[in-house]
Amino acid sequence: MPLRPTAGYVAGVSSAKPLDGVLVVSVEQAVAGPLASCRLADAGARVIKVERAEGDFSRGYDAAADGLSSYFAWLNRGKESIVLDLKDAEDQALLGRMIERADVCIQNLAVGAANRLGFGSESLRKEHPRLVTCDISGYGPTGPYAQMKAYDLLVQAESGLVSVSGAPGPLGRIGVSVADIATGEAAARAISQALVRQARTGEGAAVEVSLFSTMAEWMTVPLLHHDYLGKGPERVGLAHPSIAPYGGFTTADGTILLIAVQSDREWVTLCETVLDKPELAHDPRFATNKARVTNRAGTDDAVAEVFARLSTEELRHKLTDSRMAFGTVNDVAGLSSHPQLNRITVTHDGGTVELPAPATTADWDEITPNAAPSLPTLNQHGPQIRAEFASSR
Repeated sequence: MPLRPTAGYVAGVSSAKPLDGVLVVSVEQAVAGPLASCRLADAGARVIKVERAEGDFSRGYDAAADGLSSYFAWLNRGKESIVLDLKDAEDQALLGRMIERADVCIQNLAVGAANRLGFGSESLRKEHPRLVTCDISGYGPTGPYAQMKAYDLLVQAESGLVSVSGAPGPLGRIGVSVADIATGEAAARAISQALVRQARTGEGAAVEVSLFSTMAEWMTVPLLHHDYLGKGPERVGLAHPSIAPYGGFTTADGTILLIAVQSDREWVTLCETVLDKPELAHDPRFATNKARVTNRAGTDDAVAEVFARLSTEELRHKLTDSRMAFGTVNDVAGLSSHPQLNRITVTHDGGTVELPAPATTADWDEITPNAAPSLPTLNQHGPQIRAEFASSR
């Protein structure tokens, strides 16, 4: 059954966001769950964030964002907050009434906690067949690791991610919470797909996503190298294990410029127009990517020797004119002042916070361009929500 426009829709002039009218109840904490519900809130959903008495513990991670936690400021815009004691019978009943009216229920508590508290996905789906449930966990609901606590760095390590990242030497954490972030994005995508099916058929869905399964999928290429070639890729720092030249080279004035040669055709262009060494283009040691990777040291030396003689500005001009892919190794200060960085403003009880804009944009983002989303204080909406859901409809 095809989706049909809502009442009042006129092609090209709709004021609706895609999830307007969708109610999301999210028993969430930290990063993955809040990121998933944040994406839904950005798309117009009403998100009720259920917190414990001490609040989502990410509220206390730091005070970097105008006095607020940077994680909380990033992931909780546009939500409502209510504190519930989920071991209290009255609050359990209130949560049940909220879920009864909801379209989506998200939870990222410890595995089994939702079942013990009376709102496990299986029982909710039996009671509310049109409900979309989403369970986010570290390792999934079954298997030998199901009951293990799983935080971002632990899963980066367990999934093998840190073993293929960075330079040779001591292992290190990826600098952002990549396992949490990827899992939250995966959950939001699956929930959105389930909502499309819900709109078409009236049928809900049970969505499950774990940090480990998300990172395992991201590790597909290294895993295939291991499984079919007998060896996973080594850590190569600012280089690519399968492509050369692809990495960072220091200019005469000390800047690290990265180049990415994706094809043999681009290698010819680099040799002729940037390195001014056309004889290298068809040298059998370097003529193909396979040969360049086999002879990586010689390939990199040929590039490094030229880069070391030229200024950053000279190389930028050469690389731009020849349409080669390149970039600069920025620090966080460089990102903050980057000319391509777009920001959004969120408000909070004491001021505003400037955040990087979401990666995706759509025409519905322009519907209320002057209305900055707000961050909820703990239990800010509790009294109103309790009154609203005081009884079943």
